[in-house]
Amino acid sequence: MNPEQFKQALQKYHIELSEEQMEQFSIYYQMLVEWNEKINLTAITEEKEVYLKHFYDSISAAFYYDLTLPKHICDVGAGAGFPSIPLKICFPHLEITIVDSLQKRIKFLNELATALKLKDVHFHHSRAEDFGRNKEFREKFDIVIARAVARMSVLSELCLPLCKVTGSFIALKGAQSIEELADSKAAIHILGGEVVGNESFTLPMEDSERSIVIIDKVRQTPKKYPRKPGMPNRNPIQ
Repeated sequence: MNPEQFKQALQKYHIELSEEQMEQFSIYYQMLVEWNEKINLTAITEEKEVYLKHFYDSISAAFYYDLTLPKHICDVGAGAGFPSIPLKICFPHLEITIVDSLQKRIKFLNELATALKLKDVHFHHSRAEDFGRNKEFREKFDIVIARAVARMSVLSELCLPLCKVTGSFIALKGAQSIEELADSKAAIHILGGEVVGNESFTLPMEDSERSIVIIDKVRQTPKKYPRKPGMPNRNPIQ
């Protein structure tokens, strides 16, 4: 998917990109490739692949969830900025908070945000478990989003504590979402969530399956969650 195909593909979902926004994606791609030579950000570096598998894939959350209104989004484990930075470029009114456990990635994201002239973007070097126990951030976000971070049972414990009651947790997953949701049903309930959507689609041009899982936060998360760093992954809630 070249940049022009990327622009046209988004138009099908009523997302119209200006020349300035297209230039932001171009700068994003260039910086991703440059920094990837210094730190490991992605195994995907070919332009057509990045536009499809990173940029388009990240924005797919907006195909199934309305992001046209002002929202504060927390991106857990954003890595190279996916999915929140592509979403921020498309929807500049969004406020973004990014949490990542690696300082080098946070440095890249800070410089990227400066180069793209993004406003209302905040970066925190932290483990998600610690961040979710911080009173300043716990249950404060309208939307918590994550892409390819962990299994749903683990991801729910990292993300739902950050989501305010009446807010939503959005997980960008691959083809395995139905099985993962079945395994994480108890965890989602315990953590105060309720599954309201699991939308499947295929990436254009390569037809690989993707899923957008939407979980509404309907109750407060018990104070014991998230547990200490590493615990959710070693011993997922059953």
